[in-house]
Amino acid sequence: MTDQQLSADWPASVHPPGSESFEQTAVVWLFDHVPADYRLHGVLRRHPVALSRLARRHVAATLEGARQGYRTARVDLRELLPPHAIDQVMNAYRSEGQRTAALLRSIEAVDDALRATTAPGQG
Repeated sequence: MTDQQLSADWPASVHPPGSESFEQTAVVWLFDHVPADYRLHGVLRRHPVALSRLARRHVAATLEGARQGYRTARVDLRELLPPHAIDQVMNAYRSEGQRTAALLRSIEAVDDALRATTAPGQG
């Protein structure tokens, strides 16, 4: 796969599938987007597709949490914050939701590529 065939969601720091350093750069990038304690599990370093699956689920759950927070923030905070602060909270949710959705699309692209390059029965 050449750079021209990579989707717009492909992370810049991950080398393209088929390159010698694809899995290594994917692992480094994926670990940057999950809780630090995930690094304690050697299986995730040895099997990048396992890491990409966990990253995909983790970030999807984070996005769902942000969406739920956005839906409920005005009601939950109306007696605790002034209206202008609630508007700022809503803007933070919106901004972080967009950033997290873009990150999830990138993780999905890497996960899909890792799945495609992982031969059945490996490991």
